[in-house]
Amino acid sequence: METSKKIMHGGQILANALVRQGVDTAFGVPGESFLPLLDGLVDHEQFRFITCRQEGGAAYMAEAYAKLTGKPGVVMVTRGPGASNAMVGIHTAYQDSTPMVLLVGQVGTDMVEREAFQEIDYRRMYSECAKWVGSIDRVDRIDEFVSHAFHVAQSGRKGPVVLALPEDVLYLTDEEKPTAAAHIVQPGLDRDVFAKAMQQFTTAKNPIVLAGGGNWNSVACDHLRTWANREGVPVATSFRSQDLIDNQDLCYAGDLGIGANPALVKRIQDADVLLVIGERLGEMTTAGYSILKPPASKHVLIHVLSGPEELGRVYRPDFAINCSPENFCKALVDIKMDSRHQSSQKEAHAQYLAFSAPISVQGNLQLAEIMASLPNSIPRNAILTNGAGNFATWLHRFYPYGGFKSQLAPANGSMGYGLPAAIAAKIADPDRVAIAVCGDGDFMMNCQELATAVRYEAYPIVFVINNGMLGTIRMHQEREFTKRVMGTGLTNPDFVKFADSFGMPGFRVNSTAEFTPAFTKALASKRGGLIELILDPEVISPTKVLSKLGK
Repeated sequence: METSKKIMHGGQILANALVRQGVDTAFGVPGESFLPLLDGLVDHEQFRFITCRQEGGAAYMAEAYAKLTGKPGVVMVTRGPGASNAMVGIHTAYQDSTPMVLLVGQVGTDMVEREAFQEIDYRRMYSECAKWVGSIDRVDRIDEFVSHAFHVAQSGRKGPVVLALPEDVLYLTDEEKPTAAAHIVQPGLDRDVFAKAMQQFTTAKNPIVLAGGGNWNSVACDHLRTWANREGVPVATSFRSQDLIDNQDLCYAGDLGIGANPALVKRIQDADVLLVIGERLGEMTTAGYSILKPPASKHVLIHVLSGPEELGRVYRPDFAINCSPENFCKALVDIKMDSRHQSSQKEAHAQYLAFSAPISVQGNLQLAEIMASLPNSIPRNAILTNGAGNFATWLHRFYPYGGFKSQLAPANGSMGYGLPAAIAAKIADPDRVAIAVCGDGDFMMNCQELATAVRYEAYPIVFVINNGMLGTIRMHQEREFTKRVMGTGLTNPDFVKFADSFGMPGFRVNSTAEFTPAFTKALASKRGGLIELILDPEVISPTKVLSKLGK
């Protein structure tokens, strides 16, 4: 009996299922364990598979791409070593609440539990940093598993999902069982709880909002900004969420990150009602849970989160509201304060401006002045990325972010993120300026991805702040064990020659005066540019000198 059903191998079914989910770009490193999937993607001419040079860089790119586009980032890696390398990006996505789908090759179903070549049990491996880990063990269930993966990644508190792909299943043939694109499932608003919480907030004497986390979109940010400006409420942001509000906006009060403004910390602590939207109130935002003392703070705490499992986990809120930032802020626009707080808002913003004014350190290179001057040369929608290290303190404190998705930075404090994130930004939105701000140790963790930038003509501008050491660890080392140094010195390549080897213009900057000419040339270049900024090793932070850190 003839049938109109088309029979195809599992890789083709999987490729078609991904396209139906709206996926048009994926990052990864090819491996023999998922060759049929690559074969299936050949038939989709508009699909871009971005070949990266290491799976960690690929996972970072997918995570950054998801943050910028709002779509789940997709990364494809091979089994064993490839899956292990990709773990760093999955952990980043989990702590940053970023929707991702990791497709990872697996040994054939006939070899499972024999410790076959490169075999790993992915359910155990990823159990602590993925929302769900599945294995597609039947070719006739591929569409079902893909649909479930994209639903889970985008529901509630968004995050990463892992799908293992047994090699033999991808070669088996079957007919498609197409499923539609996943729904984006976000919790709505309990109006009764909302009304009671807002009654407390609107009558407060010293109210303040703290916004953060990874489940925001431009609509939610616009609603929050509009309401806060109208009602005169100051808005602070959490660690590495500074782009939820344009930092030049009057309602912006600064961020609770590393080395937070003491005036802002005091303002948070003195608030009688604290409205927290989207932020879990983790260790970095609360300065080791010291700004707010768990389990119950002295404030009236209104805590709004997309994931119900986080409500009451550390802090016992007076009002626990399981709601997405978009749905909450949409309702917030209609709320009127009993009395306006414009003077408090104005004072909070003035304190932010004073704290972010450049300060001088010893040496010829003044990083604070350089970061504060960037808005004079780049659009407000420029994207600035960074990984982890003391160097990022200058960026976060002295650069005023331009609004939603102008900052790509890992809330889990992961090194090596800045360069892959900036490359992903240029792939996602080639017309925007993308600047990766890196330390020398940070940059070298994924410097090989400059090859990816060249291959796909996705050229960022890269700042490499070079002090010849792992600065954050050296700072802690000197503070805890004075002059007993071990393992924090670095040997670096010639960064200018390194950039030149990839056909990118490179510049070495030893003084503040040398920066603007180099930056101007990099902005004008069609191939991006790398600017090495030589920082005096004594200048360990904007306010601390290395030799004076001892107890």
